[in-house]
Amino acid sequence: MTGYGKADAEYQGKKIHVEVKSLNSKALDLSTRIAPIYREKEMEIRKTISTALERGKVDFSIWVEKAVAEAGATINPDVVASYKRQIETISRALGLHAPEDADLWQTIIRLPELTQTSAVEELTDEEWTVAREAIDRALAALVDFRRQEGEALAVKFNKNIDTIEALLKSIEPFEESRVQKIRQRLEERLAELRGVDYDKNRLEQELIYYIEKLDINEEKQRLTNHLNYFRETMQNGTGQGKKLGFIAQEMGREINTTGSKSNQAEMQNIVVKMKDELEQIKEQVLNVM
Repeated sequence: MTGYGKADAEYQGKKIHVEVKSLNSKALDLSTRIAPIYREKEMEIRKTISTALERGKVDFSIWVEKAVAEAGATINPDVVASYKRQIETISRALGLHAPEDADLWQTIIRLPELTQTSAVEELTDEEWTVAREAIDRALAALVDFRRQEGEALAVKFNKNIDTIEALLKSIEPFEESRVQKIRQRLEERLAELRGVDYDKNRLEQELIYYIEKLDINEEKQRLTNHLNYFRETMQNGTGQGKKLGFIAQEMGREINTTGSKSNQAEMQNIVVKMKDELEQIKEQVLNVM
């Protein structure tokens, strides 16, 4: 599922910024940009993210904004100039518009090694506690974003399922009337064969055989079971995306078989509508965890 979370914190004149974004993916594909002072905690950060998010194409960033007047720390002009040249070169090579100065600066200050300091900076337990809380808040915001998206998808899925169920019931009148239509059509064809007598009992047998080949009661029952199972699975918490996808495939099989047995235009039109609802489910189920 898509999502976005952001959190900020302050520690002794530093501003700690955390951003985490996610797009849908079958597995966890994690990309990190970590300020140098927190690189020793990278494995812990990755473990925290994987536990909280489970899957998705995730882009995680944590950077520090320091006060310019901070003792012993200055902006490194060589690094800034190098970043500027690289961004402009890449923009020209890819045919992109070069960013405005203000936008360019906002990009550069997030990149590592921007400042130089006369003293080696060490990560204290107190600072890491503050940074870790910011990471947790950003992840919680993203999870909440995902949860809201999931609730909206559930409403959409239920609507699709209800529509398919209603369409399935609307087939019944046509299904019942087609038996009489088949009988009438056969009798009219036989009446055209003037002077030819036929066995009415044999006609009944052939009619029953023909009707059985077109019978869709089993397909209707299985499709109804799949619809109910889909609803139940949605209530079973996270991690149900793949199962919902499999159920949707089974629903598609029953709908396709129903369509192949539907020898009336009205029934086939209903089947097309059911397929349309199912395609909407299949498109969105890829975003479910």
